[in-house]
Amino acid sequence: MKHLARKRFGQHFLSDSGIIDAIVQAINPQPGDPMVEIGPGLAALTQPLVERLGRLTVIELDRDLAKRLRSHPQLHVIESDVLNVDFSRSDIAPAAPENIADSASLPRKLRVVGNLPYNISTPILFHLLDYVKCIEDQHFMLQKEVIDRMVAPPDSSDFSRLSVMLQWRYAMEDVLFVPPECFDPPPRVNSAVVRMVPLAQPPLLDVGLFSEMVQVAFSQRRKLLRHTLGAWLEQKGFSGQFDVQRRAQEVPVEEYVALVQSLKA
Repeated sequence: MKHLARKRFGQHFLSDSGIIDAIVQAINPQPGDPMVEIGPGLAALTQPLVERLGRLTVIELDRDLAKRLRSHPQLHVIESDVLNVDFSRSDIAPAAPENIADSASLPRKLRVVGNLPYNISTPILFHLLDYVKCIEDQHFMLQKEVIDRMVAPPDSSDFSRLSVMLQWRYAMEDVLFVPPECFDPPPRVNSAVVRMVPLAQPPLLDVGLFSEMVQVAFSQRRKLLRHTLGAWLEQKGFSGQFDVQRRAQEVPVEEYVALVQSLKA
């Protein structure tokens, strides 16, 4: 029986075989890789992935789709809202049986992939940021304008809070453009695939304080920072040097990082 896409889950199912092949090539799955797919839907990407991996964990909220997926012997199905999933669990992505004997004594980091629901893509990205230490890489299909903000350079119109909050921790690349006609039903926006690789040696900082600072800085992005971040820095007793005669999008990620590190010091 045909599954009807459910608007409340933001379902748009990938259907273009050429695009699917290109995504799999970009991910480059290897046998035994511990991989998690978010939102497998009708398994368009799931099947070619599991054929290469041997075993795959999928996270699916739609109970009807989860039921279908459980019939696949090589899938470990987690029926849940991804925002409730603990990615640090040791059993979340077990290795393929034939690779267990060859696996190292230390658990391997996860590879995470998925066609993310566009209505909650940013919360999912921030949720995964909490587990970045146990993640090898991430490949996601997202709304093109979201990826533009993720990878935007400073002093550009797309540079935003999302840019800063992800770029301090990941190296990111827009790897593939995906037009609406590649989906069923077609979304009203263009899509793209992004590669996110956690930095091997990220800066040491207080993530909570950093998040608060960046949120304040971009709260009124048309105004100079003296109206927002300047007042916040005064409240924190900051006595160092920082040019607040700029707008939030004009400040490079490295300067935000250095600022919060000086506050903590």
